[in-house]
Amino acid sequence: MKKIFVDTNIIVDLIADRRPFSKFAIEIFSKAQDKKLKLYTSSHSIATTHYLLKNYIEEKELRNVLYNLLDYIQVIPVDLDVIKKGLKSKHKDFEDAIQMLCAYSIEKMDCIVTRNSKDFRDCEIPVLSPDEFVIKI
Repeated sequence: MKKIFVDTNIIVDLIADRRPFSKFAIEIFSKAQDKKLKLYTSSHSIATTHYLLKNYIEEKELRNVLYNLLDYIQVIPVDLDVIKKGLKSKHKDFEDAIQMLCAYSIEKMDCIVTRNSKDFRDCEIPVLSPDEFVIKI
């Protein structure tokens, strides 16, 4: 089964139904629901998704949606080691460094799916846009 790290923007696209991007997020999460993909994200992504959407979705509903999402995505903790490595990394964007380090922590991660591919230029794992990824699966 393919191991896929989804960036924060993919989760936000799904929950907020940001069109036209949400159709790809829906397809990715549907494949995970059908056990055809194993999805991963960072604990930072879950917290950031909540932060970004809390003014648009009622708190109780948003927490429920995020809670239910955990059935389809494994959360990789952002721990002290990840923070230290991120702060020392040569990557320009600390937040993206954290995402990459979390993805690196899973053996044989197949790819990272993000709408911000340019932010992951120096990544050791293949980086695909959601539409590129959906075409490949």
